[in-house]
Amino acid sequence: MRTLSVPALVVLAVLSAGLPAPAASLPAARPEAVGMSSARLARLDGLMAAALGRKDFPGAVLLVARNGKIVYRKAFGSSQWVPETRPMTPDMIFDLASVTKPVATATAIMILVERGDIRLWDRVRLYVPGFSTWYGEKGRPGEEARLYNLLTHTSGLPPYTDAEEAARKLGAPCPTADLVKYIAAIPKEGPAGGEFVYSCLNYITLAGIVEKVSGRPLDEFVAENVFKPLGLTRTFFRPPAEALDLCVPTEVVDGRPWRGIVHDPLARLQGGVSGNAGLFSTADDLAVFAQMLLAGGTWNGVRVLSRLAVERMTEIYPRLAPAGRGLGWDIDTDYATVRGDLFGPRSYGHSGYTGTSIWIDPDTGVTVVFLTNRVHPDDKGDIIALRSKVANVVAAAIQSK
Repeated sequence: MRTLSVPALVVLAVLSAGLPAPAASLPAARPEAVGMSSARLARLDGLMAAALGRKDFPGAVLLVARNGKIVYRKAFGSSQWVPETRPMTPDMIFDLASVTKPVATATAIMILVERGDIRLWDRVRLYVPGFSTWYGEKGRPGEEARLYNLLTHTSGLPPYTDAEEAARKLGAPCPTADLVKYIAAIPKEGPAGGEFVYSCLNYITLAGIVEKVSGRPLDEFVAENVFKPLGLTRTFFRPPAEALDLCVPTEVVDGRPWRGIVHDPLARLQGGVSGNAGLFSTADDLAVFAQMLLAGGTWNGVRVLSRLAVERMTEIYPRLAPAGRGLGWDIDTDYATVRGDLFGPRSYGHSGYTGTSIWIDPDTGVTVVFLTNRVHPDDKGDIIALRSKVANVVAAAIQSK
């Protein structure tokens, strides 16, 4: 069970009558209209029914889109089991966990790159002066980490750090800048540019850099430059009170479900806004974001990223090919089981600890958004194999270009 308690009042759900209606969504179409098979997609229903029968998770929302059209969008099971059972609905809001990394943090960094404010080649120490260097044999320092090392998880940082210990030293909640300084001093486990080690600390550091360079915290920066321009009214950090009733709970702590409260301890330590986790969203909003990437950085007449920025983000970073990572996106690592066995090597995506995932294939124009509440109520759900099977069924439903 994860720790760092929160005030009980924040956990209480309220009516969502004041939440703005979704301002953006992809249109729906029959699968055959975009070269997919309805009969094959229907096999997803059986996969989900079997998983719910095993109690792999309480519920899920599964959305499939191709060429900018939604061809499959369904809710399954329950949004919660505790304190009482509630049904899942397709418009519910999920704690995305690490899907925050590419959708919010990496996107913000690339916008700053496009503006000429930063370079991926810049040393991390330029923005975080205390960022320590790995020392090898005979005390010789290794190469200094650069921003692309943070984005590709090749900085040498360990995967995580104890949130309670950090809270004792920094206070709770603490500013992101203070946590970034704390992370900077953590001894590195390997040289920059060496082994791929997936680390939340990389993306907390990147969020601190976004704030330092732009003068805006990450949540405000991405709201202004990404989510509002795209019309994503249900994508945000720290869900407002009027959205809580639509938020899918994660773990149950002291008898109360965490609803609208970020599950990740280090994100919670920062008050809910972090580069590694903390973003909440719906399947519909994520489908729009994915379509923006598939269209080369634009959607509905709005440009969020340049075409070349999207291409660089979604290809294996050439300086670090063995890492199998793009700039924020997972392409070919052991974490990329979301791809399944049939989508090609140019496809990309990301998963989140809470049970969320997205996979995007530019070769076929297909997006798969699969959101579950696998950590509810006791962090024991299992979805890794199912993610691959879902991807395989979707890929097999593609009948023509």
